[in-house]
Amino acid sequence: MDASAPPRYNVAPMTDALALDGNSLTLADLSRVAEATVAVTLADDARDKVQAARALVDRLAASPAPTYGINTGFGTLAEVAIAPADLAALQRNLILSHAAGVGEPLPLGETRALMALRANVLAKGYSGVRVETLQLLLAALNAGVTPVVPERGSVGASGDLAPLAHLALLLIGEGEAIVAGRRMPAREALRHAKLAPVVLQAKEGLALVNGTQAICAVGGLALQRAKRLSAVAHVAGAATVEGLLGSHRPFEARLHSLRPHAGQDLVAMELRGLLADSPLNASHQTTCTKVQDAYSLRCMPQVHGAAVDALAFAGETFATELNAATDNPLVFAETSEIVSGGNFHGQPVAQAADMIAIALAQLGAISERRIEQLVNPALSGLPPFLAPKSGLHSGFMIAQVTAAALVAELRLLAHPACIDSIPTSAGREDHVSMGMGAALKARTACERVRAILAIELLCACQALDLRKPLVPARKVAQVHAAVRARVPPMFEDRELHRDIAAVCALIDEGAIERAVGAGN
Repeated sequence: MDASAPPRYNVAPMTDALALDGNSLTLADLSRVAEATVAVTLADDARDKVQAARALVDRLAASPAPTYGINTGFGTLAEVAIAPADLAALQRNLILSHAAGVGEPLPLGETRALMALRANVLAKGYSGVRVETLQLLLAALNAGVTPVVPERGSVGASGDLAPLAHLALLLIGEGEAIVAGRRMPAREALRHAKLAPVVLQAKEGLALVNGTQAICAVGGLALQRAKRLSAVAHVAGAATVEGLLGSHRPFEARLHSLRPHAGQDLVAMELRGLLADSPLNASHQTTCTKVQDAYSLRCMPQVHGAAVDALAFAGETFATELNAATDNPLVFAETSEIVSGGNFHGQPVAQAADMIAIALAQLGAISERRIEQLVNPALSGLPPFLAPKSGLHSGFMIAQVTAAALVAELRLLAHPACIDSIPTSAGREDHVSMGMGAALKARTACERVRAILAIELLCACQALDLRKPLVPARKVAQVHAAVRARVPPMFEDRELHRDIAAVCALIDEGAIERAVGAGN
Protein backbone atom coordinates (compact mmCIF):
# COMPACT_ATOMS: atom_id res chain seq x y z
CA MET A 1 0.00 0.00 0.00
CA ASP A 2 1.19 3.51 -0.86
CA ALA A 3 1.23 5.58 2.33
CA SER A 4 0.59 8.75 0.33
CA ALA A 5 -2.39 7.47 -1.65
CA PRO A 6 -6.00 8.40 -0.85
CA PRO A 7 -8.39 5.57 -0.02
CA ARG A 8 -10.00 3.99 -3.07
CA TYR A 9 -13.64 3.07 -2.80
CA ASN A 10 -14.97 -0.17 -4.24
CA VAL A 11 -18.50 -0.58 -5.53
CA ALA A 12 -19.89 -2.95 -2.90
CA PRO A 13 -23.34 -4.59 -2.68
CA MET A 14 -25.84 -1.91 -1.71
CA THR A 15 -27.65 -2.76 1.50
CA ASP A 16 -29.70 0.38 2.11
CA ALA A 17 -31.61 3.11 0.29
CA LEU A 18 -31.30 6.88 0.45
CA ALA A 19 -34.09 9.09 -0.91
CA LEU A 20 -32.91 12.48 -2.17
CA ASP A 21 -35.21 15.41 -1.51
CA GLY A 22 -32.78 18.33 -1.82
CA ASN A 23 -33.05 19.18 1.86
CA SER A 24 -31.76 16.40 4.12
CA LEU A 25 -28.53 14.99 2.67
CA THR A 26 -25.74 14.71 5.28
CA LEU A 27 -21.99 14.27 5.12
CA ALA A 28 -22.47 10.77 6.54
CA ASP A 29 -24.87 10.03 3.67
CA LEU A 30 -22.29 11.32 1.24
CA SER A 31 -19.69 8.90 2.60
CA ARG A 32 -22.13 6.01 2.23
CA VAL A 33 -22.77 6.94 -1.39
CA ALA A 34 -19.03 7.24 -2.02
CA GLU A 35 -18.50 3.76 -0.57
CA ALA A 36 -21.39 2.40 -2.66
CA THR A 37 -23.24 0.91 0.30
CA VAL A 38 -26.51 2.70 -0.37
CA ALA A 39 -28.85 2.91 -3.38
CA VAL A 40 -30.04 6.43 -4.17
CA THR A 41 -33.62 7.24 -5.16
CA LEU A 42 -35.76 10.33 -5.75
CA ALA A 43 -38.20 11.21 -2.97
CA ASP A 44 -41.84 11.43 -4.06
CA ASP A 45 -42.33 15.04 -2.93
CA ALA A 46 -39.14 16.02 -4.74
CA ARG A 47 -40.49 14.52 -7.96
CA ASP A 48 -43.51 16.81 -7.75
CA LYS A 49 -41.30 19.90 -7.28
CA VAL A 50 -39.06 18.92 -10.19
CA GLN A 51 -42.08 18.49 -12.46
CA ALA A 52 -43.57 21.85 -11.42
CA ALA A 53 -40.32 23.69 -12.17
CA ARG A 54 -40.00 21.91 -15.49
CA ALA A 55 -43.50 22.94 -16.53
CA LEU A 56 -42.54 26.60 -16.06
CA VAL A 57 -39.34 26.16 -18.10
CA ASP A 58 -41.32 24.58 -20.94
CA ARG A 59 -43.74 27.53 -21.01
CA LEU A 60 -40.93 30.08 -21.08
CA ALA A 61 -39.00 28.16 -23.73
CA ALA A 62 -42.03 28.41 -26.01
CA SER A 63 -42.28 32.18 -25.45
CA PRO A 64 -40.51 34.73 -27.68
CA ALA A 65 -39.49 36.74 -24.61
CA PRO A 66 -35.79 36.26 -23.74
CA THR A 67 -35.11 34.38 -20.49
CA TYR A 68 -31.48 33.79 -19.50
CA GLY A 69 -30.44 30.18 -19.52
CA ILE A 70 -33.53 29.05 -21.38
CA ASN A 71 -33.56 30.77 -24.77
CA THR A 72 -30.41 32.90 -24.66
CA GLY A 73 -26.68 32.29 -24.77
CA PHE A 74 -24.60 31.96 -21.63
CA GLY A 75 -22.21 34.16 -19.67
CA THR A 76 -21.06 37.08 -21.80
CA LEU A 77 -23.30 35.72 -24.59
CA ALA A 78 -26.44 36.18 -22.49
CA GLU A 79 -27.80 38.84 -24.85
CA VAL A 80 -27.82 36.46 -27.84
CA ALA A 81 -31.32 35.11 -28.53
CA ILE A 82 -31.64 31.43 -29.48
CA ALA A 83 -34.39 30.18 -31.79
CA PRO A 84 -36.73 27.47 -30.38
CA ALA A 85 -35.49 24.96 -32.94
CA ASP A 86 -31.94 25.39 -31.63
CA LEU A 87 -32.57 25.03 -27.89
CA ALA A 88 -31.61 21.35 -27.72
CA ALA A 89 -28.43 22.01 -29.70
CA LEU A 90 -27.65 24.92 -27.36
CA GLN A 91 -27.74 22.66 -24.32
CA ARG A 92 -25.65 19.95 -25.97
CA ASN A 93 -23.09 22.50 -27.15
CA LEU A 94 -22.86 23.90 -23.64
CA ILE A 95 -21.92 20.50 -22.25
CA LEU A 96 -19.43 19.74 -25.00
CA SER A 97 -17.69 23.12 -24.81
CA HIS A 98 -17.50 23.16 -21.02
CA ALA A 99 -15.98 19.68 -20.74
CA ALA A 100 -12.49 21.16 -20.70
CA GLY A 101 -11.07 19.55 -17.55
CA VAL A 102 -7.51 18.25 -17.32
CA GLY A 103 -5.46 16.05 -15.03
CA GLU A 104 -6.12 12.73 -13.36
CA PRO A 105 -9.74 11.60 -13.01
CA LEU A 106 -11.38 12.05 -9.64
CA PRO A 107 -11.22 8.84 -7.59
CA LEU A 108 -14.29 6.66 -7.87
CA GLY A 109 -15.70 7.60 -4.46
CA GLU A 110 -15.41 11.33 -5.10
CA THR A 111 -17.12 10.97 -8.49
CA ARG A 112 -19.96 9.01 -6.95
CA ALA A 113 -20.32 11.74 -4.33
CA LEU A 114 -20.36 14.33 -7.12
CA MET A 115 -23.17 12.49 -8.89
CA ALA A 116 -25.25 12.26 -5.72
CA LEU A 117 -24.71 15.91 -4.85
CA ARG A 118 -25.76 17.08 -8.30
CA ALA A 119 -28.82 14.86 -8.16
CA ASN A 120 -29.70 16.28 -4.75
CA VAL A 121 -29.57 19.85 -6.07
CA LEU A 122 -31.78 18.91 -9.01
CA ALA A 123 -34.18 17.15 -6.62
CA LYS A 124 -34.63 20.39 -4.72
CA GLY A 125 -36.90 21.56 -7.52
CA TYR A 126 -35.35 24.90 -8.49
CA SER A 127 -33.32 23.77 -11.50
CA GLY A 128 -35.92 23.09 -14.15
CA VAL A 129 -34.70 19.71 -15.42
CA ARG A 130 -36.98 16.91 -16.54
CA VAL A 131 -37.57 14.03 -14.15
CA GLU A 132 -36.23 11.57 -16.73
CA THR A 133 -32.88 13.38 -16.87
CA LEU A 134 -32.56 13.25 -13.10
CA GLN A 135 -33.61 9.61 -13.03
CA LEU A 136 -30.92 8.69 -15.56
CA LEU A 137 -28.30 10.26 -13.32
CA LEU A 138 -29.56 8.21 -10.35
CA ALA A 139 -29.81 5.03 -12.41
CA ALA A 140 -26.22 5.40 -13.58
CA LEU A 141 -25.06 5.98 -10.02
CA ASN A 142 -26.86 2.90 -8.74
CA ALA A 143 -25.62 0.77 -11.63
CA GLY A 144 -22.00 1.67 -10.93
CA VAL A 145 -21.60 3.64 -14.17
CA THR A 146 -19.17 6.39 -13.17
CA PRO A 147 -18.17 9.19 -15.55
CA VAL A 148 -14.51 10.01 -15.99
CA VAL A 149 -14.20 13.51 -14.47
CA PRO A 150 -10.79 15.25 -14.62
CA GLU A 151 -10.03 16.81 -11.26
CA ARG A 152 -8.69 20.16 -12.49
CA GLY A 153 -10.30 22.99 -14.43
CA SER A 154 -12.80 24.57 -12.03
CA VAL A 155 -12.32 28.04 -10.56
CA GLY A 156 -15.35 27.54 -8.32
CA ALA A 157 -17.65 30.25 -9.65
CA SER A 158 -20.43 29.97 -12.19
CA GLY A 159 -20.23 26.61 -10.55
CA ASP A 160 -17.73 23.82 -11.01
CA LEU A 161 -18.33 24.11 -14.72
CA ALA A 162 -15.71 21.77 -16.16
CA PRO A 163 -16.11 18.87 -13.69
CA LEU A 164 -19.89 19.02 -13.88
CA ALA A 165 -19.79 19.16 -17.68
CA HIS A 166 -17.76 15.95 -17.71
CA LEU A 167 -20.42 14.41 -15.47
CA ALA A 168 -23.14 15.64 -17.83
CA LEU A 169 -21.36 14.08 -20.82
CA LEU A 170 -22.36 10.69 -19.47
CA LEU A 171 -26.05 11.59 -19.63
CA ILE A 172 -25.84 12.46 -23.33
CA GLY A 173 -23.73 9.42 -24.16
CA GLU A 174 -20.47 11.28 -24.66
CA GLY A 175 -17.13 11.20 -22.87
CA GLU A 176 -15.92 8.18 -20.97
CA ALA A 177 -17.09 6.17 -17.97
CA ILE A 178 -15.87 3.40 -15.70
CA VAL A 179 -17.88 0.21 -15.15
CA ALA A 180 -16.57 -2.62 -12.98
CA GLY A 181 -13.07 -1.17 -13.15
CA ARG A 182 -13.05 -0.85 -16.95
CA ARG A 183 -12.79 2.50 -18.72
CA MET A 184 -14.89 2.74 -21.86
CA PRO A 185 -16.91 5.19 -24.00
CA ALA A 186 -19.88 6.53 -22.05
CA ARG A 187 -22.43 5.28 -24.56
CA GLU A 188 -21.04 1.76 -24.22
CA ALA A 189 -21.08 2.08 -20.42
CA LEU A 190 -24.74 3.10 -20.44
CA ARG A 191 -25.57 0.22 -22.79
CA HIS A 192 -23.75 -2.14 -20.41
CA ALA A 193 -26.18 -1.03 -17.67
CA LYS A 194 -29.17 -1.18 -20.05
CA LEU A 195 -29.54 2.60 -19.94
CA ALA A 196 -30.01 5.08 -22.78
CA PRO A 197 -28.70 8.65 -23.06
CA VAL A 198 -31.08 11.61 -23.08
CA VAL A 199 -31.38 14.55 -25.46
CA LEU A 200 -31.15 17.62 -23.24
CA GLN A 201 -33.95 20.14 -23.53
CA ALA A 202 -34.15 23.85 -22.65
CA LYS A 203 -32.11 24.82 -19.56
CA GLU A 204 -31.09 21.24 -18.73
CA GLY A 205 -27.47 21.62 -19.78
CA LEU A 206 -27.09 24.76 -17.70
CA ALA A 207 -28.83 23.09 -14.75
CA LEU A 208 -26.31 20.26 -14.86
CA VAL A 209 -23.16 22.41 -14.77
CA ASN A 210 -23.99 25.28 -12.39
CA GLY A 211 -23.10 24.62 -8.76
CA THR A 212 -20.45 23.81 -6.18
CA GLN A 213 -20.82 20.03 -6.18
CA ALA A 214 -17.25 19.19 -7.20
CA ILE A 215 -15.93 21.31 -4.33
CA CYS A 216 -18.42 19.65 -2.00
CA ALA A 217 -17.64 16.12 -3.19
CA VAL A 218 -13.88 16.43 -2.77
CA GLY A 219 -13.98 18.79 0.21
CA GLY A 220 -16.81 17.02 2.01
CA LEU A 221 -15.12 13.63 1.88
CA ALA A 222 -11.81 15.25 2.89
CA LEU A 223 -13.58 16.82 5.86
CA GLN A 224 -14.89 13.45 7.01
CA ARG A 225 -11.39 12.06 6.75
CA ALA A 226 -9.85 15.06 8.51
CA LYS A 227 -12.16 14.58 11.49
CA ARG A 228 -11.03 10.99 11.81
CA LEU A 229 -7.40 12.04 11.54
CA SER A 230 -8.03 14.59 14.28
CA ALA A 231 -9.21 11.79 16.57
CA VAL A 232 -6.11 9.75 15.68
CA ALA A 233 -3.91 12.76 16.47
CA HIS A 234 -5.23 12.84 20.03
CA VAL A 235 -4.45 9.13 20.39
CA ALA A 236 -0.95 9.48 18.93
CA GLY A 237 -0.27 12.43 21.22
CA ALA A 238 -1.40 10.50 24.27
CA ALA A 239 0.88 7.60 23.32
CA THR A 240 3.77 10.04 23.00
CA VAL A 241 3.05 11.55 26.42
CA GLU A 242 3.32 8.07 27.90
CA GLY A 243 6.43 7.19 25.94
CA LEU A 244 8.15 10.39 27.09
CA LEU A 245 6.98 10.10 30.72
CA GLY A 246 5.09 13.35 30.21
CA SER A 247 2.90 15.02 32.80
CA HIS A 248 -0.86 14.58 32.76
CA ARG A 249 -1.54 17.73 34.79
CA PRO A 250 -1.78 20.12 31.80
CA PHE A 251 -4.97 18.29 30.82
CA GLU A 252 -6.85 18.90 34.08
CA ALA A 253 -10.44 20.06 33.60
CA ARG A 254 -10.17 23.04 35.95
CA LEU A 255 -7.38 24.51 33.86
CA HIS A 256 -9.40 24.38 30.64
CA SER A 257 -12.59 25.65 32.24
CA LEU A 258 -10.85 29.01 32.55
CA ARG A 259 -10.40 29.23 28.77
CA PRO A 260 -13.59 27.61 27.53
CA HIS A 261 -13.00 27.10 23.82
CA ALA A 262 -15.11 24.12 22.80
CA GLY A 263 -12.35 22.29 20.94
CA GLN A 264 -9.77 22.84 23.66
CA ASP A 265 -12.10 21.50 26.33
CA LEU A 266 -13.01 18.48 24.19
CA VAL A 267 -9.38 17.54 23.46
CA ALA A 268 -8.38 17.90 27.13
CA MET A 269 -11.23 15.60 28.07
CA GLU A 270 -10.17 13.10 25.37
CA LEU A 271 -6.60 13.11 26.66
CA ARG A 272 -7.73 12.59 30.25
CA GLY A 273 -9.66 9.55 29.12
CA LEU A 274 -6.79 8.17 27.06
CA LEU A 275 -4.28 8.62 29.88
CA ALA A 276 -6.42 7.51 32.82
CA ASP A 277 -4.95 5.12 35.40
CA SER A 278 -1.48 4.96 33.90
CA PRO A 279 0.99 2.75 35.80
CA LEU A 280 3.78 4.25 33.74
CA ASN A 281 2.85 7.78 34.78
CA ALA A 282 2.51 6.77 38.43
CA SER A 283 5.98 5.23 38.36
CA HIS A 284 7.78 8.53 37.91
CA GLN A 285 5.63 10.90 39.97
CA THR A 286 8.11 11.00 42.87
CA THR A 287 11.35 10.89 40.88
CA CYS A 288 10.67 13.14 37.88
CA THR A 289 12.81 16.30 37.87
CA LYS A 290 11.25 17.89 34.79
CA VAL A 291 9.45 21.15 35.62
CA GLN A 292 7.40 21.42 32.42
CA ASP A 293 6.98 19.43 29.22
CA ALA A 294 7.54 20.87 25.77
CA TYR A 295 4.65 22.76 24.21
CA SER A 296 4.02 19.93 21.73
CA LEU A 297 2.92 17.80 24.70
CA ARG A 298 1.32 20.13 27.21
CA CYS A 299 -0.34 22.42 24.65
CA MET A 300 -2.13 19.64 22.78
CA PRO A 301 -5.57 20.75 24.00
CA GLN A 302 -4.93 24.28 22.78
CA VAL A 303 -3.45 23.34 19.38
CA HIS A 304 -5.51 20.24 18.62
CA GLY A 305 -8.53 22.07 19.99
CA ALA A 306 -8.12 24.96 17.56
CA ALA A 307 -8.01 22.42 14.72
CA VAL A 308 -11.14 20.73 16.06
CA ASP A 309 -12.94 24.09 16.11
CA ALA A 310 -11.82 24.85 12.55
CA LEU A 311 -13.12 21.49 11.34
CA ALA A 312 -16.41 22.12 13.16
CA PHE A 313 -16.77 25.41 11.27
CA ALA A 314 -16.05 23.64 7.99
CA GLY A 315 -18.59 20.97 8.89
CA GLU A 316 -21.35 23.51 9.43
CA THR A 317 -20.59 25.18 6.11
CA PHE A 318 -20.53 21.96 4.12
CA ALA A 319 -23.68 20.68 5.83
CA THR A 320 -25.51 23.79 4.60
CA GLU A 321 -24.06 23.61 1.10
CA LEU A 322 -25.02 19.97 0.53
CA ASN A 323 -28.68 20.99 0.43
CA ALA A 324 -28.35 24.44 -1.14
CA ALA A 325 -29.78 25.53 -4.50
CA THR A 326 -26.66 26.58 -6.40
CA ASP A 327 -28.02 26.90 -9.94
CA ASN A 328 -28.39 30.02 -12.01
CA PRO A 329 -30.96 31.06 -12.92
CA LEU A 330 -33.24 29.54 -10.30
CA VAL A 331 -36.77 28.45 -11.20
CA PHE A 332 -39.48 29.54 -8.76
CA ALA A 333 -42.49 27.55 -9.92
CA GLU A 334 -44.72 28.86 -7.14
CA THR A 335 -44.48 32.43 -8.49
CA SER A 336 -43.77 31.57 -12.13
CA GLU A 337 -40.44 33.42 -12.01
CA ILE A 338 -36.90 32.78 -13.23
CA VAL A 339 -34.38 34.69 -11.11
CA SER A 340 -30.70 35.13 -11.93
CA GLY A 341 -28.24 35.48 -9.07
CA GLY A 342 -24.94 34.15 -7.80
CA ASN A 343 -25.63 31.08 -5.67
CA PHE A 344 -23.13 29.17 -7.78
CA HIS A 345 -20.23 31.15 -6.28
CA GLY A 346 -18.10 28.79 -4.22
CA GLN A 347 -16.66 31.25 -1.69
CA PRO A 348 -18.34 29.77 1.42
CA VAL A 349 -17.14 26.23 0.76
CA ALA A 350 -13.81 27.39 -0.66
CA GLN A 351 -13.08 29.16 2.61
CA ALA A 352 -14.22 26.10 4.57
CA ALA A 353 -11.99 23.80 2.49
CA ASP A 354 -9.05 26.11 3.14
CA MET A 355 -9.80 25.84 6.85
CA ILE A 356 -9.55 22.05 6.60
CA ALA A 357 -6.02 22.32 5.18
CA ILE A 358 -5.06 24.90 7.82
CA ALA A 359 -6.36 22.69 10.63
CA LEU A 360 -4.53 19.66 9.27
CA ALA A 361 -1.31 21.66 8.93
CA GLN A 362 -1.51 22.44 12.66
CA LEU A 363 -2.05 18.79 13.56
CA GLY A 364 0.83 17.70 11.33
CA ALA A 365 3.23 20.34 12.61
CA ILE A 366 2.73 19.57 16.29
CA SER A 367 2.88 15.83 15.64
CA GLU A 368 6.26 16.23 13.94
CA ARG A 369 7.54 18.14 16.97
CA ARG A 370 6.45 15.27 19.21
CA ILE A 371 8.32 12.88 16.92
CA GLU A 372 11.42 15.01 17.43
CA GLN A 373 10.91 14.77 21.18
CA LEU A 374 10.82 10.98 20.86
CA VAL A 375 13.88 10.47 18.65
CA ASN A 376 16.18 13.10 20.21
CA PRO A 377 18.03 11.49 23.14
CA ALA A 378 18.68 14.86 24.74
CA LEU A 379 14.92 15.32 25.04
CA SER A 380 13.64 11.79 25.56
CA GLY A 381 16.19 10.06 27.78
CA LEU A 382 15.87 7.12 25.40
CA PRO A 383 18.44 5.67 22.96
CA PRO A 384 19.20 7.94 19.99
CA PHE A 385 16.47 7.66 17.34
CA LEU A 386 14.86 4.92 19.47
CA ALA A 387 17.41 2.37 18.20
CA PRO A 388 18.53 -0.04 20.99
CA LYS A 389 21.90 -0.38 19.22
CA SER A 390 22.25 3.15 17.89
CA GLY A 391 25.24 3.86 15.71
CA LEU A 392 25.15 0.47 14.07
CA HIS A 393 21.46 1.11 13.51
CA SER A 394 19.82 4.43 12.58
CA GLY A 395 16.40 3.62 14.00
CA PHE A 396 13.78 6.26 13.28
CA MET A 397 16.24 9.00 12.24
CA ILE A 398 14.95 9.35 8.68
CA ALA A 399 11.33 8.78 9.67
CA GLN A 400 11.54 12.14 11.47
CA VAL A 401 13.12 13.63 8.33
CA THR A 402 10.19 12.33 6.30
CA ALA A 403 7.75 13.88 8.77
CA ALA A 404 9.58 17.21 8.48
CA ALA A 405 9.33 17.07 4.68
CA LEU A 406 5.59 16.41 4.92
CA VAL A 407 5.12 19.32 7.33
CA ALA A 408 6.91 21.62 4.88
CA GLU A 409 4.44 20.54 2.20
CA LEU A 410 1.52 21.03 4.57
CA ARG A 411 2.56 24.65 5.03
CA LEU A 412 2.28 25.16 1.28
CA LEU A 413 -1.08 23.41 1.21
CA ALA A 414 -2.33 25.65 4.03
CA HIS A 415 -1.97 28.76 1.85
CA PRO A 416 -5.60 29.81 1.22
CA ALA A 417 -6.79 29.22 -2.33
CA CYS A 418 -9.93 31.30 -1.81
CA ILE A 419 -7.99 34.59 -1.78
CA ASP A 420 -6.47 34.01 -5.23
CA SER A 421 -9.24 35.10 -7.58
CA ILE A 422 -8.47 35.34 -11.32
CA PRO A 423 -11.16 36.92 -13.55
CA THR A 424 -12.56 34.66 -16.29
CA SER A 425 -15.12 34.68 -19.12
CA ALA A 426 -14.18 38.04 -20.64
CA GLY A 427 -14.47 39.80 -17.29
CA ARG A 428 -18.08 38.83 -16.59
CA GLU A 429 -16.91 36.36 -13.98
CA ASP A 430 -14.55 38.88 -12.39
CA HIS A 431 -14.31 37.28 -8.94
CA VAL A 432 -14.03 33.53 -8.48
CA SER A 433 -13.50 31.33 -5.42
CA MET A 434 -10.83 28.84 -6.53
CA GLY A 435 -12.77 26.41 -4.33
CA MET A 436 -11.84 23.28 -6.24
CA GLY A 437 -8.18 24.05 -5.66
CA ALA A 438 -8.96 24.46 -1.95
CA ALA A 439 -10.76 21.11 -1.86
CA LEU A 440 -7.95 19.31 -3.66
CA LYS A 441 -5.46 20.83 -1.20
CA ALA A 442 -7.57 19.58 1.70
CA ARG A 443 -7.59 16.09 0.23
CA THR A 444 -3.80 16.10 -0.16
CA ALA A 445 -3.35 17.50 3.35
CA CYS A 446 -5.25 14.48 4.68
CA GLU A 447 -2.79 12.15 2.98
CA ARG A 448 0.23 13.97 4.40
CA VAL A 449 -1.10 14.16 7.95
CA ARG A 450 -2.03 10.49 7.91
CA ALA A 451 1.61 9.60 7.16
CA ILE A 452 2.94 11.95 9.88
CA LEU A 453 0.59 10.44 12.47
CA ALA A 454 1.62 6.95 11.37
CA ILE A 455 5.25 7.89 12.03
CA GLU A 456 4.38 9.30 15.44
CA LEU A 457 2.49 6.15 16.37
CA LEU A 458 5.45 4.01 15.31
CA CYS A 459 7.87 6.11 17.36
CA ALA A 460 5.58 6.26 20.39
CA CYS A 461 5.08 2.50 20.35
CA GLN A 462 8.84 1.97 20.10
CA ALA A 463 9.32 4.29 23.08
CA LEU A 464 6.74 2.30 25.06
CA ASP A 465 8.63 -0.90 24.24
CA LEU A 466 11.81 0.70 25.55
CA ARG A 467 10.00 1.63 28.80
CA LYS A 468 9.14 -1.99 29.62
CA PRO A 469 8.44 -3.58 32.05
CA LEU A 470 6.46 -0.43 32.88
CA VAL A 471 3.11 -0.29 31.08
CA PRO A 472 1.11 2.72 29.90
CA ALA A 473 -2.52 3.65 30.43
CA ARG A 474 -4.98 0.94 29.38
CA LYS A 475 -6.21 2.70 26.23
CA VAL A 476 -2.69 3.57 25.14
CA ALA A 477 -1.73 -0.06 25.71
CA GLN A 478 -4.61 -1.09 23.44
CA VAL A 479 -3.31 1.20 20.71
CA HIS A 480 0.17 -0.25 21.18
CA ALA A 481 -1.28 -3.75 20.77
CA ALA A 482 -3.13 -2.75 17.59
CA VAL A 483 0.07 -1.39 16.06
CA ARG A 484 2.12 -4.37 17.18
CA ALA A 485 -0.39 -6.73 15.57
CA ARG A 486 0.83 -5.37 12.23
CA VAL A 487 4.31 -4.01 12.94
CA PRO A 488 6.87 -5.62 15.28
CA PRO A 489 9.27 -3.58 17.44
CA MET A 490 12.37 -2.39 15.59
CA PHE A 491 15.50 -3.86 17.15
CA GLU A 492 17.44 -3.74 13.86
CA ASP A 493 17.10 -1.40 10.88
CA ARG A 494 14.59 -2.36 8.18
CA GLU A 495 12.61 -0.67 5.40
CA LEU A 496 10.54 1.81 7.36
CA HIS A 497 8.27 2.72 4.47
CA ARG A 498 6.58 -0.66 4.90
CA ASP A 499 5.92 0.04 8.57
CA ILE A 500 4.57 3.50 7.78
CA ALA A 501 2.26 2.07 5.12
CA ALA A 502 1.02 -0.59 7.54
CA VAL A 503 0.07 1.99 10.17
CA CYS A 504 -1.51 4.18 7.49
CA ALA A 505 -3.70 1.19 6.66
CA LEU A 506 -4.66 0.85 10.34
CA ILE A 507 -5.67 4.51 10.36
CA ASP A 508 -7.74 4.11 7.19
CA GLU A 509 -9.49 1.06 8.60
CA GLY A 510 -10.42 2.89 11.80
CA ALA A 511 -8.40 0.40 13.85
CA ILE A 512 -6.67 3.07 15.93
CA GLU A 513 -9.98 4.64 16.95
CA ARG A 514 -11.52 1.24 17.66
CA ALA A 515 -8.56 0.35 19.86
CA VAL A 516 -9.55 3.13 22.26
CA GLY A 517 -13.28 2.59 21.89
CA ALA A 518 -13.89 5.62 19.68
CA GLY A 519 -15.58 3.59 16.94
CA ASN A 520 -15.66 4.87 13.40
